[in-house]
Amino acid sequence: MTKVGLFGVLLLPQASSWCLPHVNLMKEEEKCLTDLLLFTQQTENNISVHCKGMWDELNCWPPASLGETVSQPCPEFFSSEAKVHRNCTASGWTDPLVPHEDACGYTFNETLHFLGESSDSHLYFSYVKTMYTVGYALSLISLSIAVTIFCLLRKLHCTRNHIHIQLFVSFILRAIFIFIRDSLLFHNEELYHCDAYPVVCKVVLMFSNYSILANYSWLLAEGHFLFTLVSRSFFSLKKHLAWYIVLSWGLPLIVIISWGCAKYFYEDEGCWETRRHEWIWWILRVPVLLTISMNLVFFLGILRILVNKLRMPDAQRNEFSQYKRLIKSTFFLVALFGLHYILFVFLPVEVSSSVFQIWTFAELALSSTQGFVVSVLYCFMNGEVQHEIQRRWRRWRLTQHLPSRRRQHHGSISHSGSPHTQVSLLPCSAGPVDTLEM
Repeated sequence: MTKVGLFGVLLLPQASSWCLPHVNLMKEEEKCLTDLLLFTQQTENNISVHCKGMWDELNCWPPASLGETVSQPCPEFFSSEAKVHRNCTASGWTDPLVPHEDACGYTFNETLHFLGESSDSHLYFSYVKTMYTVGYALSLISLSIAVTIFCLLRKLHCTRNHIHIQLFVSFILRAIFIFIRDSLLFHNEELYHCDAYPVVCKVVLMFSNYSILANYSWLLAEGHFLFTLVSRSFFSLKKHLAWYIVLSWGLPLIVIISWGCAKYFYEDEGCWETRRHEWIWWILRVPVLLTISMNLVFFLGILRILVNKLRMPDAQRNEFSQYKRLIKSTFFLVALFGLHYILFVFLPVEVSSSVFQIWTFAELALSSTQGFVVSVLYCFMNGEVQHEIQRRWRRWRLTQHLPSRRRQHHGSISHSGSPHTQVSLLPCSAGPVDTLEM
């Protein structure tokens, strides 16, 4: 059964010689057609050839003379040393004298079940790949714009937004390396490949997994920062940011190096996208599960603090509005902390085909668009960002209409008024009491 994990990677099922049978058959067909073309060119004037060479989807049959009996070994995936025979008659090739299922000792329909499913599976994965490619492209564009806005507008420079920028960058790296990974794994639009991959493919997969781990680390940093902000009155913002940068980029590097060494020494197969030894996969899975679990703890802690604020006497007068803000803040926290991954954490590694397809589509749809959702919620819908952009726009409009002598004076009056943040978790100029609009 094909598997999918918390990394948005379609992991390849295991097969003999690290290739699926239909991939071997495709190679055999290509080799057969090449050999037959070469043989035909060499025997163009050979009148003794009566039956032309052919490929019958399982075996390659060379040209034969009238009355000749040709035998071919059973395909490798039958694991049989028996042979299949055909006769060359006046009417052409006969059917196999003994059918493959009898000659090779296997039930034909069950053994070649993958051939019937191959087309449907390929179509399904093509749709899924198109879906998450669009999702990551949308996230990449929106996140790039968000990072540009935060960097260009100096009034938005603060610790909270610096952490947001780091998170956005991790999302951007995740999308970029997934695009590069897919271009290497699926460049021929084949779902499954053998183990003939260059080193660069393995390196790209390592960077792809590293960016995903770093993304989870920065989601945890966001969760810890916000929890610390609402639960403590004073703490060092700059010190926290420095530790977040060191840990969120450094720890994933240690994990991915450990994983790479394990793959190299114990499972150096294909593009390292297979999963023959489960313990190697757990090197990546454990940090992800810990990150999600810790963010869940922070999430519940923040909700407890927000609910306690609702019980304060001054919050009772506008209870409906406060609960509305609580619901909205909860939605923002789920998107920021990546808590939707909890839906997939406890599903088994191997599942049935229908469950796998639903699970894969849902997980890849959410993971590919999470960057877009986060950029919209924490940049484009951010009241500070909207206010600053509007202020810059009004300032530009005024400078286009005011006489040149008055443009400098306008620069001083356009800074009046303080921004009101509607959806940001914490304005750059606000204190902890304004956190989550509570």
